[in-house]
Amino acid sequence: MRTARLRTAHPVPWAGWAALAVGAVLCVIGWYGVSGERFAERQLPYLASCTVPGAALIVAGAVLLAHAGNARAAARIEELYGLLVADEPAGADGSGQAGAAPLATSGELLTLPGGTLWHRADCPLVAGKPEAVPADARDLAGGGLGPCPVCEPPPAARTD
Repeated sequence: MRTARLRTAHPVPWAGWAALAVGAVLCVIGWYGVSGERFAERQLPYLASCTVPGAALIVAGAVLLAHAGNARAAARIEELYGLLVADEPAGADGSGQAGAAPLATSGELLTLPGGTLWHRADCPLVAGKPEAVPADARDLAGGGLGPCPVCEPPPAARTD
């Protein structure tokens, strides 16, 4: 269930939009002033006082908006991660620790053809697979098979 959170005004996006607006206005004023002057020496004050600071404010506003977008994306990612971590299943003892008990508890051991591990019969990696076959004693003893790290079968178990 999602909880409703309050929408608050963040100052960084507002500062970015304000800097963009003021920079655009300064650039327009500078352009208008420069366009009315015939000689370059009379155009320089408009460039120095309006156009250059206006361009700097536009760049600063764009940087602030990009930073605000990244901060929002990071907050959303952290919120999603929190939802994923909160939905982890509890252990068998109800302690909330996912790895407290093995996932499988069956005594029968199975292996897959061409596989490198042996598993308990109710291991999620082999459960419901028709190609899973019972593991032989020679497979367990020295046939190159190892125990499954998911279901954690006993290391010296044998199927009798």
